[in-house]
Amino acid sequence: MKQRNFIVALFACVLMFSTVVVLTVWSENELSAEEKRFDLDKNDELSDAEEQLMFRVMRLEVARGNKFSTQEIREMLNGQRDRSRRRGGGGRGRGSREPSGPRLNPEQVKFKDGAATVPDRETFEKLSYQGTDVRIDTQLTGIEFVKIQIENTHTQNPQLYFMNTETHRSHGSFMRAAGLGRGQGQMRGVLSYRPLFMAPNGEPGVYTFEFNPNDAFPFEEIKLAHDLLVAKMPILKNRLGYCPLWGAIGIYNREKALYDAAEFPVYFEDDLYANVGYLPLNQAASFGRLRVLELDERPTPRDIVICKTLPNEMPRVAGVITGVRQTPLSHVNLRAIQDKVPNAFIAEAWENKEIAPLIGKYVYYKVDANGFEIREATLKEVERHFSDVRPSKAQKPERDLSGTKILPLNDIQFADSARFGVKTVNVATLRTFGFPEETVPNGFGIPFYFYDEFMKHNGFYAKIEALLTNLAFQNNYDAREIGLKKLSDAIQKGEMPVWMMDALSELQDSFPEGTSLRCRSSTNNEDLPGFSGAGLYDSFTHHPDEGHLSKSIKQVFASLWNFRAFEARDFYRIDHLATAMAVLVHPNFADELANGVAVTDDVVYQTIGNYYLNTQVGEDLVTNPEEQSIPEEILLDWWDSNNYRVVTTSNRTADGKRILTDTYLRELNGYLGMIHNKFSQLYGPVGRTKDFAMEIEFKIKSDGKISIKQARPWGQ
Repeated sequence: MKQRNFIVALFACVLMFSTVVVLTVWSENELSAEEKRFDLDKNDELSDAEEQLMFRVMRLEVARGNKFSTQEIREMLNGQRDRSRRRGGGGRGRGSREPSGPRLNPEQVKFKDGAATVPDRETFEKLSYQGTDVRIDTQLTGIEFVKIQIENTHTQNPQLYFMNTETHRSHGSFMRAAGLGRGQGQMRGVLSYRPLFMAPNGEPGVYTFEFNPNDAFPFEEIKLAHDLLVAKMPILKNRLGYCPLWGAIGIYNREKALYDAAEFPVYFEDDLYANVGYLPLNQAASFGRLRVLELDERPTPRDIVICKTLPNEMPRVAGVITGVRQTPLSHVNLRAIQDKVPNAFIAEAWENKEIAPLIGKYVYYKVDANGFEIREATLKEVERHFSDVRPSKAQKPERDLSGTKILPLNDIQFADSARFGVKTVNVATLRTFGFPEETVPNGFGIPFYFYDEFMKHNGFYAKIEALLTNLAFQNNYDAREIGLKKLSDAIQKGEMPVWMMDALSELQDSFPEGTSLRCRSSTNNEDLPGFSGAGLYDSFTHHPDEGHLSKSIKQVFASLWNFRAFEARDFYRIDHLATAMAVLVHPNFADELANGVAVTDDVVYQTIGNYYLNTQVGEDLVTNPEEQSIPEEILLDWWDSNNYRVVTTSNRTADGKRILTDTYLRELNGYLGMIHNKFSQLYGPVGRTKDFAMEIEFKIKSDGKISIKQARPWGQ
């Protein structure tokens, strides 16, 4: 009984390859009070559908901060059984409500219930709702929307009502308040704002209108709705398009010629995702000097940079704008998240009328879901900002040197991060989740103790102390880069004590002869909740013809002192001498078919209930893509791997062929569910926040099998 309740506390994680076992446990025990909420057929057992529903609903409840009612859960289950209904919501036959008073014209409706006109964006925001409480209209989850009602379309005087959607989430509730009964000439729909997508006038931010999913109105009525909306909400001019849902597709196809000649565009959901003109990769605000960054230039921590192409790596900056679309899981964006600086893709940013006049000046730059804000700023504002964002006191990362032995991953525990680094312990922890053999690499962890002894053996700590007190090193970026390069070169040439060489020889000899070994950085200031350290340090592959493993281990040690890593630590006042490098060693996988990164929530489009996946062909890394490389981008439903959206196809496959087939998506769906729920418990209170998510790096090996090579908390 205790074991079953513990599983429920883990959000009832259910993997497709362990469903039978879990069902057996549940069927032999009395249901808990929490489980009974999902026993909708009251048979004292959870069916497969009910149990899958429980996993998703409990995550949604964490996100929204309260619980769904039994009726809402029942509607979700019905939607799960009927996919078209789940995607579209209800229709006309949901039961009418009697009006609560006399019929009101649009102008007579009080603002708490609705409005007759929407003069500006501010009014739309006051009327709109955005969140997870969308009842069965799940296609609206996370989208800012205002519901609309049109009356008397069959007369010469049609009337448009903008509902106050904060007050009335359903048309029935609004109709009761406005005294509207059901009858002829009615259109019930939604006006949605989609800030990421390009409007017909070429600017970011488009509005779409749609009607109940099973409604099928002729073109004349759709045009009437469009014209009424533009007349009553002038900011919609050249920003409004029609989005036909499944019930309207047939009549749209029959009348397509009329739509082709119309003054307003028609958007299907896939069209919107393909027409992104703005992507808020990291929502934040900052101050700094705005500059266009050329390929051979090095930015400073006070620069807000405009990049015409996406750099693979970058030291700390004050903000990022790219004129080409980024992958949200690139190291550039992970750094922006970690540094809490704004980062966005803005099409042709250097020519944007709001941005171009400010190049070379101090600016305030803000990125949010609805767009970006940029304006000129004073030097005083800039100085105050950087004084506020830098920690006031030095930070000393935890470093436990009591672990003196190289250990197999199977002997390393989640609590050992202060000895082996988070990257190593998370891979070791992944190996305990019961995934198929070889899904998670097997190998060894070299503890911080080895790095510390190596540095002391060569007297490198004294050299670092001399560097840190050197005035030129402190005040000149060029001198700093030169000094760090000399230090890194010296570390790579350093001498290891005999006992260390012997221990590394034993590790190397434990693998089959001819095995190439991947030596991966694992420090005490990366892969932490709130600080990923992504892209700061370097990993290396040691091939058999390179001799003793110490060569590559010293390269990893040296990467602790590269320029970008030093700058990041310096900005956050992290004690450089307390920082340490451990190393994760496992066989290298060559000739992989694909590389990918996945997050256990949609961190880009902010839809609820989806995993976010980026994948690219071969050895082209998503985190450090080759120039002009576009990865495959997929939103995968938490509970149903058959429900997914391909947002972007890879430009490295022939004819848009999908990298992640249905088989791979089913497998990843199971892995991601387990990883999210297990780590959410291991990270304790941090893991139980609504914003918690796990990021994994995976690859498809040459034999076609998935390997998960890393897991860390998504930057918060």
